[in-house]
Amino acid sequence: MDAFEQVVSEILWMSGFWVRTSVKVELTKEEKRLIGRHSSPRWELDIVGYSGRENLLRIVECKSFLDSVGVRACAFDGSDPEEAKRYKLFNEPELRRVVFNRLCLQFTEAGACRETPQVRLSLACGKIKNDADRAKIHSHFEGQGWELWDEPWLRERLRQMADRGYENHVSAVVAKLLLRGKAD
Repeated sequence: MDAFEQVVSEILWMSGFWVRTSVKVELTKEEKRLIGRHSSPRWELDIVGYSGRENLLRIVECKSFLDSVGVRACAFDGSDPEEAKRYKLFNEPELRRVVFNRLCLQFTEAGACRETPQVRLSLACGKIKNDADRAKIHSHFEGQGWELWDEPWLRERLRQMADRGYENHVSAVVAKLLLRGKAD
């Protein structure tokens, strides 16, 4: 787990979710065939959070891209197939359906969630290319029922973290050091 995933995990935890990182989804041979990846190893999800209160599994894919151009809208609108490969769960509906179905079965059988949980997909990213791309991505995600956790979203959650009582988590300590008492 990288530092960015750790921060996102801690934000989910402080929002009332049980959190696991690097979750391996055990696809069957038939499921691998359905997604066109016959020899694929187990599918791995960056973060899975579970809210028992809502019976909600939240799948979060993380892309920090802090020192790069950032997430671009062309990765989701079909205009750049190479860029789209980075976001398979967002761009391949059958893959998403198969992986999410197996995840629900796997977690239910393990007693990690109740039967028939709702599943919500999110992308946490540390940088988006520009405001035009941000608007396009937000619009596309809204139409799909997905959530975009971009820089403003992350800043707000870190501010909330800084305002809470002491937590012995690296992200909470850093948030307090950098954001406590700072006005926007």
